[in-house]
Amino acid sequence: MKQFINAKETLVTEAIDGTLRTAGGRLARLDGYPHIKVVVRTDWDRSKVAVISGGGSGHEPSHAGFVGRGMLTAAVCGEVFASPSVDAVLAGILAVTGKAGCLLIVKNYTGDRLNFGLAAERARAQGLKVEMVIVDDDIALPDLPQPRGVAGTLFVHKIAGALAEQGVELERVAEAARRIIKGAVSIGMSLDTCTIPGSPKEERIPAGKAELGLGIHGEPGVEQVAFSSAREAMQMVVERLEPAMGTGPHVALLNNLGSSTPLEMSVLAEALCQSRIGQQIRMLIGPAPMMTSLDMRGFSVSLLPLTEADQAALVAPVAPWAWPGCSSVGEIRVEPLPDGLTPIQAIPSENTETRVFLEHCCTILIDAEQDLNALDAKSGDGDTGSTLATAARALIKAMDKLPLADQTQLYRAIGLELSQTMGGSSGVLLAIFFAAAGDASASGMGPVDALKAGLERIQQVGGAQPGDRTMIDALAPALDALASGLPAAASAARNGADKTATITRAKAGRASYLAEDSLSGHNDPGAEAVARLFEALSG
Repeated sequence: MKQFINAKETLVTEAIDGTLRTAGGRLARLDGYPHIKVVVRTDWDRSKVAVISGGGSGHEPSHAGFVGRGMLTAAVCGEVFASPSVDAVLAGILAVTGKAGCLLIVKNYTGDRLNFGLAAERARAQGLKVEMVIVDDDIALPDLPQPRGVAGTLFVHKIAGALAEQGVELERVAEAARRIIKGAVSIGMSLDTCTIPGSPKEERIPAGKAELGLGIHGEPGVEQVAFSSAREAMQMVVERLEPAMGTGPHVALLNNLGSSTPLEMSVLAEALCQSRIGQQIRMLIGPAPMMTSLDMRGFSVSLLPLTEADQAALVAPVAPWAWPGCSSVGEIRVEPLPDGLTPIQAIPSENTETRVFLEHCCTILIDAEQDLNALDAKSGDGDTGSTLATAARALIKAMDKLPLADQTQLYRAIGLELSQTMGGSSGVLLAIFFAAAGDASASGMGPVDALKAGLERIQQVGGAQPGDRTMIDALAPALDALASGLPAAASAARNGADKTATITRAKAGRASYLAEDSLSGHNDPGAEAVARLFEALSG
Protein backbone atom coordinates (compact mmCIF):
# COMPACT_ATOMS: atom_id res chain seq x y z
CA MET A 1 0.00 0.00 0.00
CA LYS A 2 1.29 3.46 -0.89
CA GLN A 3 2.12 5.68 2.08
CA PHE A 4 3.73 9.08 2.49
CA ILE A 5 6.87 7.81 4.19
CA ASN A 6 10.54 7.76 3.23
CA ALA A 7 11.74 4.62 5.01
CA LYS A 8 10.26 2.62 7.85
CA GLU A 9 13.59 2.84 9.68
CA THR A 10 13.36 6.64 9.95
CA LEU A 11 9.56 6.98 10.04
CA VAL A 12 9.18 7.72 13.75
CA THR A 13 12.14 10.08 14.12
CA GLU A 14 11.12 12.09 11.06
CA ALA A 15 7.52 12.29 12.33
CA ILE A 16 8.68 13.52 15.75
CA ASP A 17 10.90 16.15 14.16
CA GLY A 18 8.01 17.28 11.97
CA THR A 19 5.91 17.69 15.11
CA LEU A 20 8.63 19.67 16.88
CA ARG A 21 9.22 22.04 13.96
CA THR A 22 5.57 23.09 14.04
CA ALA A 23 5.23 23.33 17.84
CA GLY A 24 6.20 26.98 18.09
CA GLY A 25 9.14 26.26 20.36
CA ARG A 26 7.10 24.82 23.22
CA LEU A 27 8.43 21.28 22.68
CA ALA A 28 11.89 19.76 22.36
CA ARG A 29 13.43 16.30 22.15
CA LEU A 30 16.24 14.74 24.11
CA ASP A 31 19.46 13.95 22.32
CA GLY A 32 19.90 10.25 21.66
CA TYR A 33 18.21 9.54 18.33
CA PRO A 34 17.32 7.01 17.13
CA HIS A 35 17.29 4.85 20.27
CA ILE A 36 16.01 7.47 22.68
CA LYS A 37 12.97 9.30 21.36
CA VAL A 38 11.63 11.53 24.12
CA VAL A 39 9.55 14.69 23.59
CA VAL A 40 9.55 17.17 26.49
CA ARG A 41 8.06 20.53 27.38
CA THR A 42 10.41 23.48 27.09
CA ASP A 43 8.44 25.53 29.64
CA TRP A 44 8.48 22.92 32.39
CA ASP A 45 8.62 23.92 36.06
CA ARG A 46 10.41 21.14 37.96
CA SER A 47 8.76 22.21 41.19
CA LYS A 48 5.59 20.49 39.99
CA VAL A 49 4.77 16.80 39.53
CA ALA A 50 5.85 15.58 36.10
CA VAL A 51 3.35 13.48 34.14
CA ILE A 52 4.99 11.05 31.72
CA SER A 53 3.46 8.58 29.31
CA GLY A 54 4.38 6.87 26.08
CA GLY A 55 4.60 3.58 24.29
CA GLY A 56 4.80 2.41 20.72
CA SER A 57 4.31 4.89 17.90
CA GLY A 58 1.50 4.51 15.39
CA HIS A 59 -1.14 5.91 17.76
CA GLU A 60 -0.64 9.56 16.81
CA PRO A 61 -1.40 12.11 18.06
CA SER A 62 -0.74 10.01 21.16
CA HIS A 63 1.65 10.34 22.78
CA ALA A 64 3.83 13.27 21.71
CA GLY A 65 0.81 15.25 20.55
CA PHE A 66 -0.40 15.55 24.15
CA VAL A 67 2.83 16.96 25.58
CA GLY A 68 2.30 20.49 26.81
CA ARG A 69 0.86 22.68 29.53
CA GLY A 70 -2.03 20.98 31.28
CA MET A 71 -1.31 17.47 30.04
CA LEU A 72 1.91 15.47 29.65
CA THR A 73 5.30 16.73 30.66
CA ALA A 74 7.08 14.19 28.47
CA ALA A 75 6.29 11.40 26.03
CA VAL A 76 8.59 8.43 25.50
CA CYS A 77 8.15 7.06 21.98
CA GLY A 78 8.99 3.60 20.71
CA GLU A 79 9.02 2.31 17.17
CA VAL A 80 5.67 1.51 15.53
CA PHE A 81 3.70 -0.67 17.96
CA ALA A 82 6.86 -1.37 19.99
CA SER A 83 7.54 -0.33 23.57
CA PRO A 84 10.37 2.15 24.16
CA SER A 85 13.47 0.85 25.87
CA VAL A 86 14.21 1.09 29.58
CA ASP A 87 16.96 3.63 28.88
CA ALA A 88 14.57 5.79 26.87
CA VAL A 89 11.97 5.79 29.68
CA LEU A 90 14.65 6.51 32.29
CA ALA A 91 15.99 9.36 30.17
CA GLY A 92 12.50 10.87 30.11
CA ILE A 93 12.12 10.55 33.87
CA LEU A 94 15.50 12.08 34.63
CA ALA A 95 14.95 14.93 32.18
CA VAL A 96 11.77 16.34 33.76
CA THR A 97 11.50 15.04 37.33
CA GLY A 98 12.34 17.31 40.28
CA LYS A 99 11.74 17.02 44.01
CA ALA A 100 7.96 16.84 43.48
CA GLY A 101 8.39 13.50 41.67
CA CYS A 102 6.69 12.08 38.59
CA LEU A 103 3.73 9.95 37.59
CA LEU A 104 4.15 7.33 34.86
CA ILE A 105 0.94 6.55 32.96
CA VAL A 106 1.34 3.17 31.25
CA LYS A 107 -1.06 1.24 29.04
CA ASN A 108 -1.50 -2.39 30.05
CA TYR A 109 0.79 -4.17 27.60
CA THR A 110 3.58 -6.45 28.73
CA GLY A 111 6.41 -4.56 27.03
CA ASP A 112 5.26 -1.19 28.38
CA ARG A 113 4.75 -2.52 31.91
CA LEU A 114 8.20 -4.11 32.01
CA ASN A 115 10.17 -1.26 30.45
CA PHE A 116 8.42 1.54 32.31
CA GLY A 117 8.46 -0.53 35.51
CA LEU A 118 12.20 -1.19 35.42
CA ALA A 119 12.94 2.43 34.53
CA ALA A 120 10.84 3.52 37.53
CA GLU A 121 12.88 1.26 39.82
CA ARG A 122 16.13 2.69 38.53
CA ALA A 123 14.85 6.23 39.00
CA ARG A 124 13.79 5.46 42.55
CA ALA A 125 17.26 4.06 43.19
CA GLN A 126 18.60 7.49 42.25
CA GLY A 127 16.40 9.10 44.88
CA LEU A 128 13.47 10.26 42.73
CA LYS A 129 9.85 9.94 43.75
CA VAL A 130 8.09 7.89 41.06
CA GLU A 131 4.53 6.57 40.96
CA MET A 132 3.29 4.33 38.15
CA VAL A 133 -0.31 3.60 37.15
CA ILE A 134 -1.52 0.99 34.66
CA VAL A 135 -4.48 1.80 32.42
CA ASP A 136 -6.69 -1.21 31.60
CA ASP A 137 -9.90 0.31 30.26
CA ASP A 138 -10.65 -2.12 27.38
CA ILE A 139 -13.74 -4.24 28.13
CA ALA A 140 -13.75 -6.21 24.88
CA LEU A 141 -12.53 -9.32 26.71
CA PRO A 142 -14.33 -9.15 30.07
CA ASP A 143 -12.72 -12.32 31.47
CA LEU A 144 -9.19 -11.30 30.55
CA PRO A 145 -6.97 -11.07 33.70
CA GLN A 146 -5.02 -8.18 32.18
CA PRO A 147 -7.33 -5.93 30.09
CA ARG A 148 -5.63 -3.74 27.52
CA GLY A 149 -5.10 -0.02 27.86
CA VAL A 150 -6.68 1.92 25.01
CA ALA A 151 -8.24 5.36 24.46
CA GLY A 152 -9.45 5.71 28.06
CA THR A 153 -5.81 6.53 28.79
CA LEU A 154 -6.61 10.06 27.56
CA PHE A 155 -8.89 10.62 30.58
CA VAL A 156 -5.90 9.93 32.81
CA HIS A 157 -3.55 12.15 30.80
CA LYS A 158 -5.95 15.08 30.98
CA ILE A 159 -7.07 14.87 34.60
CA ALA A 160 -3.64 14.00 36.05
CA GLY A 161 -2.07 16.70 33.88
CA ALA A 162 -4.55 19.31 35.10
CA LEU A 163 -3.90 18.43 38.74
CA ALA A 164 -0.14 18.50 38.25
CA GLU A 165 -0.39 21.90 36.55
CA GLN A 166 -2.25 23.17 39.62
CA GLY A 167 0.64 22.09 41.84
CA VAL A 168 -1.10 19.12 43.48
CA GLU A 169 1.31 16.74 45.24
CA LEU A 170 2.29 13.39 43.71
CA GLU A 171 0.30 11.15 46.05
CA ARG A 172 -2.95 12.95 45.24
CA VAL A 173 -2.24 13.02 41.51
CA ALA A 174 -1.55 9.26 41.54
CA GLU A 175 -4.65 8.63 43.64
CA ALA A 176 -6.82 10.54 41.17
CA ALA A 177 -5.24 8.66 38.26
CA ARG A 178 -6.04 5.28 39.86
CA ARG A 179 -9.61 6.38 40.52
CA ILE A 180 -10.03 7.42 36.88
CA ILE A 181 -8.57 4.13 35.68
CA LYS A 182 -11.02 2.20 37.86
CA GLY A 183 -14.01 4.02 36.35
CA ALA A 184 -12.97 4.20 32.67
CA VAL A 185 -14.29 1.68 30.13
CA SER A 186 -13.64 1.50 26.39
CA ILE A 187 -14.35 -0.60 23.32
CA GLY A 188 -13.62 -0.16 19.61
CA MET A 189 -15.01 -1.23 16.25
CA SER A 190 -13.45 -1.13 12.79
CA LEU A 191 -14.37 -1.83 9.18
CA ASP A 192 -10.78 -2.53 8.19
CA THR A 193 -7.39 -3.43 9.60
CA CYS A 194 -4.48 -1.04 9.95
CA THR A 195 -1.51 -0.90 7.60
CA ILE A 196 1.86 -1.37 9.31
CA PRO A 197 4.62 0.39 7.35
CA GLY A 198 6.80 -2.09 5.48
CA SER A 199 4.37 -4.98 5.94
CA PRO A 200 1.58 -6.30 3.71
CA LYS A 201 -1.93 -5.33 4.77
CA GLU A 202 -3.88 -8.09 6.49
CA GLU A 203 -7.27 -8.49 4.81
CA ARG A 204 -9.15 -10.37 7.51
CA ILE A 205 -12.41 -8.36 7.65
CA PRO A 206 -14.66 -9.33 4.72
CA ALA A 207 -17.11 -7.02 2.99
CA GLY A 208 -20.28 -6.45 4.97
CA LYS A 209 -18.55 -7.15 8.28
CA ALA A 210 -16.99 -5.09 11.06
CA GLU A 211 -14.68 -6.17 13.84
CA LEU A 212 -15.83 -5.47 17.38
CA GLY A 213 -13.46 -5.22 20.31
CA LEU A 214 -10.20 -5.04 18.41
CA GLY A 215 -7.02 -3.61 19.94
CA ILE A 216 -4.93 -0.62 18.90
CA HIS A 217 -2.04 -2.70 17.55
CA GLY A 218 -3.91 -4.47 14.80
CA GLU A 219 -4.77 -7.48 16.94
CA PRO A 220 -8.09 -9.17 16.00
CA GLY A 221 -11.30 -8.22 17.72
CA VAL A 222 -13.50 -10.37 19.87
CA GLU A 223 -15.85 -11.11 16.99
CA GLN A 224 -16.78 -10.12 13.48
CA VAL A 225 -20.28 -8.75 13.24
CA ALA A 226 -22.59 -7.83 10.38
CA PHE A 227 -22.30 -4.16 9.46
CA SER A 228 -25.20 -2.19 8.02
CA SER A 229 -25.13 1.36 9.39
CA ALA A 230 -23.45 3.74 11.81
CA ARG A 231 -26.50 3.62 14.08
CA GLU A 232 -26.42 -0.16 14.41
CA ALA A 233 -22.65 -0.16 14.83
CA MET A 234 -22.93 2.29 17.71
CA GLN A 235 -25.77 0.23 19.18
CA MET A 236 -23.50 -2.83 19.34
CA VAL A 237 -20.76 -0.80 21.03
CA VAL A 238 -23.24 0.63 23.54
CA GLU A 239 -24.57 -2.84 24.35
CA ARG A 240 -21.05 -3.86 25.41
CA LEU A 241 -20.35 -0.68 27.36
CA GLU A 242 -23.63 -0.36 29.23
CA PRO A 243 -23.16 -3.25 31.70
CA ALA A 244 -19.67 -1.97 32.57
CA MET A 245 -20.52 1.70 33.06
CA GLY A 246 -21.67 3.23 36.31
CA THR A 247 -24.84 5.13 37.08
CA GLY A 248 -25.31 8.84 36.82
CA PRO A 249 -23.76 11.34 34.42
CA HIS A 250 -20.78 10.35 32.28
CA VAL A 251 -18.24 11.91 29.97
CA ALA A 252 -17.69 10.11 26.66
CA LEU A 253 -14.58 10.14 24.51
CA LEU A 254 -15.31 9.42 20.85
CA ASN A 255 -12.04 8.44 19.22
CA ASN A 256 -11.21 8.11 15.53
CA LEU A 257 -8.96 5.06 15.13
CA GLY A 258 -7.23 6.56 12.13
CA SER A 259 -8.98 6.97 8.80
CA SER A 260 -12.67 7.43 9.51
CA THR A 261 -13.69 10.74 7.93
CA PRO A 262 -14.88 13.73 9.98
CA LEU A 263 -18.27 13.30 8.31
CA GLU A 264 -18.52 9.70 9.56
CA MET A 265 -17.35 10.66 13.03
CA SER A 266 -20.05 13.32 13.31
CA VAL A 267 -22.67 10.74 12.32
CA LEU A 268 -21.28 8.42 15.01
CA ALA A 269 -21.42 11.25 17.56
CA GLU A 270 -25.10 11.74 16.80
CA ALA A 271 -25.68 7.98 17.03
CA LEU A 272 -24.00 7.91 20.44
CA CYS A 273 -26.03 10.84 21.75
CA GLN A 274 -29.25 9.24 20.46
CA SER A 275 -28.41 5.80 21.89
CA ARG A 276 -29.99 4.39 25.02
CA ILE A 277 -27.10 5.69 27.14
CA GLY A 278 -27.28 9.11 25.50
CA GLN A 279 -29.15 10.67 28.42
CA GLN A 280 -26.26 9.78 30.74
CA ILE A 281 -23.66 11.49 28.56
CA ARG A 282 -23.29 15.07 29.77
CA MET A 283 -19.91 15.86 28.21
CA LEU A 284 -18.20 14.70 25.02
CA ILE A 285 -14.53 14.71 24.08
CA GLY A 286 -14.15 14.68 20.32
CA PRO A 287 -15.01 13.22 17.93
CA ALA A 288 -11.35 13.34 16.93
CA PRO A 289 -8.31 11.16 16.33
CA MET A 290 -6.66 10.84 19.75
CA MET A 291 -5.48 7.25 20.24
CA THR A 292 -5.26 5.88 16.70
CA SER A 293 -4.09 2.63 15.18
CA LEU A 294 -2.29 3.99 12.12
CA ASP A 295 -4.91 4.11 9.32
CA MET A 296 -7.55 1.88 10.88
CA ARG A 297 -11.02 2.82 9.63
CA GLY A 298 -12.81 2.55 12.92
CA PHE A 299 -13.77 4.27 16.14
CA SER A 300 -13.78 3.66 19.85
CA VAL A 301 -15.94 4.94 22.67
CA SER A 302 -14.63 5.48 26.19
CA LEU A 303 -16.82 6.35 29.16
CA LEU A 304 -16.06 7.76 32.61
CA PRO A 305 -18.41 8.65 35.48
CA LEU A 306 -18.41 12.44 35.72
CA THR A 307 -17.82 14.35 38.94
CA GLU A 308 -17.63 18.11 39.31
CA ALA A 309 -13.91 17.93 40.07
CA ASP A 310 -13.18 15.73 37.06
CA GLN A 311 -15.27 17.97 34.82
CA ALA A 312 -13.25 20.99 35.92
CA ALA A 313 -10.03 19.12 35.11
CA LEU A 314 -11.33 17.95 31.73
CA VAL A 315 -12.34 21.45 30.58
CA ALA A 316 -9.21 23.16 31.94
CA PRO A 317 -7.29 24.85 29.10
CA VAL A 318 -4.27 23.06 27.68
CA ALA A 319 -1.49 23.80 25.20
CA PRO A 320 -1.39 20.56 23.13
CA TRP A 321 -2.99 21.05 19.74
CA ALA A 322 -4.23 17.46 19.63
CA TRP A 323 -6.63 17.78 22.57
CA PRO A 324 -10.05 18.43 20.98
CA GLY A 325 -11.65 19.84 24.08
CA CYS A 326 -14.49 18.63 26.27
CA SER A 327 -17.92 20.06 25.47
CA SER A 328 -21.36 19.83 26.98
CA VAL A 329 -23.91 17.66 25.21
CA GLY A 330 -27.32 19.23 24.82
CA GLU A 331 -30.33 19.62 22.64
CA ILE A 332 -29.94 20.89 19.09
CA ARG A 333 -30.67 24.58 18.92
CA VAL A 334 -32.81 25.57 15.94
CA GLU A 335 -33.20 29.19 14.87
CA PRO A 336 -36.11 30.32 12.68
CA LEU A 337 -35.48 31.13 9.05
CA PRO A 338 -34.97 34.86 8.46
CA ASP A 339 -37.82 36.96 7.15
CA GLY A 340 -38.17 36.73 3.41
CA LEU A 341 -36.79 33.21 3.20
CA THR A 342 -39.59 31.28 4.82
CA PRO A 343 -41.47 29.93 1.79
CA ILE A 344 -45.11 30.70 1.17
CA GLN A 345 -46.76 27.33 0.93
CA ALA A 346 -49.32 26.73 -1.80
CA ILE A 347 -52.76 25.52 -0.78
CA PRO A 348 -52.85 21.71 -1.23
CA SER A 349 -55.35 20.32 -3.71
CA GLU A 350 -56.06 16.84 -5.05
CA ASN A 351 -55.95 15.45 -8.57
CA THR A 352 -55.66 11.69 -8.75
CA GLU A 353 -54.34 11.57 -12.30
CA THR A 354 -51.60 14.12 -11.55
CA ARG A 355 -50.66 12.33 -8.32
CA VAL A 356 -50.28 8.99 -10.09
CA PHE A 357 -48.21 10.59 -12.85
CA LEU A 358 -45.84 12.35 -10.45
CA GLU A 359 -45.41 9.27 -8.27
CA HIS A 360 -44.61 7.25 -11.39
CA CYS A 361 -41.95 9.79 -12.39
CA CYS A 362 -40.43 9.62 -8.93
CA THR A 363 -40.40 5.81 -8.89
CA ILE A 364 -38.61 5.75 -12.25
CA LEU A 365 -35.80 7.91 -10.88
CA ILE A 366 -35.58 5.93 -7.64
CA ASP A 367 -35.29 2.65 -9.55
CA ALA A 368 -32.50 4.10 -11.69
CA GLU A 369 -30.43 5.26 -8.70
CA GLN A 370 -27.71 2.59 -8.75
CA ASP A 371 -27.32 2.58 -12.54
CA LEU A 372 -26.99 6.36 -12.68
CA ASN A 373 -24.49 6.38 -9.81
CA ALA A 374 -22.37 3.80 -11.59
CA LEU A 375 -22.48 5.87 -14.78
CA ASP A 376 -21.60 9.06 -12.92
CA ALA A 377 -18.66 7.31 -11.23
CA LYS A 378 -17.00 7.04 -14.64
CA SER A 379 -16.73 10.81 -14.95
CA GLY A 380 -17.75 12.31 -11.61
CA ASP A 381 -18.24 11.49 -7.96
CA GLY A 382 -20.91 8.84 -8.45
CA ASP A 383 -23.86 10.61 -6.88
CA THR A 384 -26.19 11.62 -9.74
CA GLY A 385 -28.53 8.72 -9.11
CA SER A 386 -28.60 9.35 -5.36
CA THR A 387 -29.22 13.07 -5.83
CA LEU A 388 -32.20 12.47 -8.11
CA ALA A 389 -33.54 9.61 -5.99
CA THR A 390 -33.32 11.70 -2.81
CA ALA A 391 -35.33 14.45 -4.46
CA ALA A 392 -37.85 11.91 -5.78
CA ARG A 393 -38.35 10.39 -2.34
CA ALA A 394 -38.83 13.84 -0.84
CA LEU A 395 -41.37 14.73 -3.53
CA ILE A 396 -43.37 11.56 -2.83
CA LYS A 397 -43.33 12.39 0.87
CA ALA A 398 -44.57 15.93 0.13
CA MET A 399 -47.33 14.82 -2.23
CA ASP A 400 -50.16 15.58 0.20
CA LYS A 401 -48.95 19.19 0.49
CA LEU A 402 -48.83 19.88 -3.26
CA PRO A 403 -51.46 21.81 -5.23
CA LEU A 404 -52.06 18.90 -7.59
CA ALA A 405 -55.14 20.47 -9.17
CA ASP A 406 -53.44 23.76 -10.09
CA GLN A 407 -50.79 23.35 -12.80
CA THR A 408 -49.25 26.81 -12.33
CA GLN A 409 -48.89 26.48 -8.56
CA LEU A 410 -47.78 22.87 -8.91
CA TYR A 411 -44.79 23.83 -11.05
CA ARG A 412 -43.80 26.44 -8.48
CA ALA A 413 -44.34 24.07 -5.56
CA ILE A 414 -42.18 21.39 -7.18
CA GLY A 415 -39.45 23.98 -7.79
CA LEU A 416 -39.62 25.03 -4.13
CA GLU A 417 -39.47 21.44 -2.91
CA LEU A 418 -36.45 20.66 -5.10
CA SER A 419 -34.62 23.79 -3.91
CA GLN A 420 -34.96 22.51 -0.34
CA THR A 421 -34.29 18.80 -0.81
CA MET A 422 -32.10 18.31 -3.87
CA GLY A 423 -28.41 18.99 -3.50
CA GLY A 424 -25.80 20.20 -5.94
CA SER A 425 -26.08 22.38 -9.01
CA SER A 426 -28.64 20.03 -10.56
CA GLY A 427 -31.01 20.75 -7.67
CA VAL A 428 -30.72 24.49 -8.18
CA LEU A 429 -31.15 24.22 -11.95
CA LEU A 430 -34.24 22.03 -11.70
CA ALA A 431 -35.71 24.33 -9.07
CA ILE A 432 -35.21 27.24 -11.48
CA PHE A 433 -36.66 25.12 -14.31
CA PHE A 434 -39.94 24.45 -12.51
CA ALA A 435 -40.20 27.96 -11.02
CA ALA A 436 -39.81 29.46 -14.50
CA ALA A 437 -42.31 26.96 -15.89
CA GLY A 438 -44.75 28.12 -13.21
CA ASP A 439 -44.26 31.75 -14.21
CA ALA A 440 -44.80 30.87 -17.88
CA SER A 441 -47.93 28.90 -17.03
CA ALA A 442 -49.28 31.87 -15.07
CA SER A 443 -48.90 34.02 -18.19
CA GLY A 444 -51.14 31.62 -20.14
CA MET A 445 -48.70 29.20 -21.76
CA GLY A 446 -49.69 25.55 -22.13
CA PRO A 447 -47.79 22.71 -20.39
CA VAL A 448 -45.22 22.04 -23.16
CA ASP A 449 -44.48 25.70 -23.83
CA ALA A 450 -44.21 26.37 -20.07
CA LEU A 451 -41.62 23.60 -19.75
CA LYS A 452 -39.72 25.00 -22.73
CA ALA A 453 -39.70 28.37 -21.00
CA GLY A 454 -38.23 26.65 -17.95
CA LEU A 455 -35.53 25.08 -20.13
CA GLU A 456 -34.68 28.44 -21.65
CA ARG A 457 -34.29 29.93 -18.17
CA ILE A 458 -31.84 27.27 -16.95
CA GLN A 459 -29.82 27.68 -20.14
CA GLN A 460 -29.55 31.38 -19.36
CA VAL A 461 -28.61 30.83 -15.72
CA GLY A 462 -26.46 27.73 -16.08
CA GLY A 463 -24.82 28.64 -19.35
CA ALA A 464 -25.18 25.19 -20.93
CA GLN A 465 -26.42 24.67 -24.47
CA PRO A 466 -27.16 21.53 -26.51
CA GLY A 467 -23.85 19.84 -27.34
CA ASP A 468 -22.21 20.80 -24.03
CA ARG A 469 -22.68 17.29 -22.55
CA THR A 470 -25.32 17.98 -19.91
CA MET A 471 -28.89 16.87 -19.26
CA ILE A 472 -29.97 19.58 -21.73
CA ASP A 473 -28.72 17.35 -24.57
CA ALA A 474 -31.62 15.01 -23.81
CA LEU A 475 -34.14 17.44 -22.33
CA ALA A 476 -34.17 19.99 -25.18
CA PRO A 477 -34.94 17.50 -28.00
CA ALA A 478 -37.46 15.71 -25.78
CA LEU A 479 -39.41 18.90 -25.15
CA ASP A 480 -39.23 19.83 -28.84
CA ALA A 481 -40.77 16.45 -29.71
CA LEU A 482 -43.23 16.29 -26.82
CA ALA A 483 -46.08 17.87 -28.83
CA SER A 484 -45.98 14.73 -30.99
CA GLY A 485 -46.45 12.47 -27.97
CA LEU A 486 -44.41 10.71 -25.32
CA PRO A 487 -42.94 8.03 -27.64
CA ALA A 488 -41.51 10.73 -29.91
CA ALA A 489 -40.14 12.62 -26.90
CA ALA A 490 -38.58 9.41 -25.53
CA SER A 491 -36.89 8.64 -28.85
CA ALA A 492 -35.52 12.18 -29.08
CA ALA A 493 -34.26 12.06 -25.48
CA ARG A 494 -32.55 8.71 -26.07
CA ASN A 495 -30.82 9.97 -29.23
CA GLY A 496 -29.67 13.06 -27.39
CA ALA A 497 -28.40 11.11 -24.37
CA ASP A 498 -26.53 8.56 -26.49
CA LYS A 499 -24.90 11.34 -28.47
CA THR A 500 -23.25 12.63 -25.28
CA ALA A 501 -21.06 9.50 -25.27
CA THR A 502 -19.32 10.92 -28.34
CA ILE A 503 -18.81 14.38 -26.82
CA THR A 504 -15.35 14.34 -25.26
CA ARG A 505 -15.05 18.04 -24.63
CA ALA A 506 -17.71 19.22 -22.18
CA LYS A 507 -18.33 22.95 -21.98
CA ALA A 508 -20.50 23.08 -18.87
CA GLY A 509 -21.12 21.16 -15.67
CA ARG A 510 -18.69 19.01 -13.67
CA ALA A 511 -17.63 17.14 -16.81
CA SER A 512 -15.99 20.32 -18.13
CA TYR A 513 -13.20 19.78 -15.60
CA LEU A 514 -12.35 16.30 -16.85
CA ALA A 515 -9.96 14.94 -19.44
CA GLU A 516 -11.28 13.58 -22.74
CA ASP A 517 -10.49 9.94 -21.90
CA SER A 518 -12.71 10.22 -18.82
CA LEU A 519 -15.73 11.14 -20.96
CA SER A 520 -15.45 9.06 -24.09
CA GLY A 521 -17.73 6.09 -24.53
CA HIS A 522 -20.37 6.66 -21.88
CA ASN A 523 -23.41 8.88 -21.61
CA ASP A 524 -23.68 11.97 -19.47
CA PRO A 525 -25.57 10.75 -16.36
CA GLY A 526 -27.97 13.72 -16.31
CA ALA A 527 -28.90 13.20 -19.94
CA GLU A 528 -29.26 9.46 -19.30
CA ALA A 529 -31.63 10.19 -16.41
CA VAL A 530 -33.83 12.33 -18.70
CA ALA A 531 -33.85 9.64 -21.39
CA ARG A 532 -34.80 6.91 -18.92
CA LEU A 533 -37.59 9.04 -17.52
CA PHE A 534 -39.20 9.67 -20.90
CA GLU A 535 -38.69 6.05 -22.01
CA ALA A 536 -40.40 4.69 -18.91
CA LEU A 537 -43.26 7.17 -19.22
CA SER A 538 -43.82 6.29 -22.87
CA GLY A 539 -43.82 2.56 -22.14
